[in-house]
Amino acid sequence: MLVAERYEMIIQLVNEKGSMRVSELSELCKVTEETIRRDLDRLEQARQLRRSHGGAVSVKDEQPETPYAVREIMNAEEKRRIAEEAVKQIQPHDRILLDASTTAWYMASSLPDIPLTILTNSIRVATELAGKEKIEVISTGGQLLQRSLSFVGPLAERSLETYYVDKLFFSSQGVHLERGISESNELQARLKQKMVSIAGRVILLADASKFGQQAFTHVVKLSQVSDIITDSRLSDPLRSQLAELSIPVTVV
Repeated sequence: MLVAERYEMIIQLVNEKGSMRVSELSELCKVTEETIRRDLDRLEQARQLRRSHGGAVSVKDEQPETPYAVREIMNAEEKRRIAEEAVKQIQPHDRILLDASTTAWYMASSLPDIPLTILTNSIRVATELAGKEKIEVISTGGQLLQRSLSFVGPLAERSLETYYVDKLFFSSQGVHLERGISESNELQARLKQKMVSIAGRVILLADASKFGQQAFTHVVKLSQVSDIITDSRLSDPLRSQLAELSIPVTVV
């Protein structure tokens, strides 16, 4: 089991049960108790759980947004494949909008240095693109959310109002067939609503773990999405339901 997979498993177990002991996690993850203690220390630093005597306690309902460092290691391989597929849909001279998701950052890192205009609210995306001379990068500015390294708020929303883009590539906390796309943070949700409104094509980048989930704040209806790129773990019933909604889905 990879380290990232173990972190994901620990978080899931602690959230499902409310609390777990080090000995239980050691047995389930098939690693030593010392390794689990180190994992719990790191996950506590990332505010994914809270250490307790002999184990860990869930903080699922205490935090509004998953830290970037944790999102970066969760489902990393799937996100890279999704990002590489998304890059194939970009043509020279496109005007692109990238959100502050880790999948968007993977896109930025794999983009060729071709003439593009890229608008983003992500510090990580802007920094990644800074070394590519042919790509013009525009940052929204605004209120900085330290956990996601992204700009949000009224200034960022007003900045978006001055632009129109050919394609938006974005992700979300939850994708629900009936209830639509959702975010854990209201400021992120409002900004993504604005992003959708200024884009010609709206391309959702969502690994299979996002489907069936409903976060706190509604973003947009699924019908407002032009295309979905996801990974091969997406179940056959979900693929059939998406086909019935006439939403093109690319599975990688």
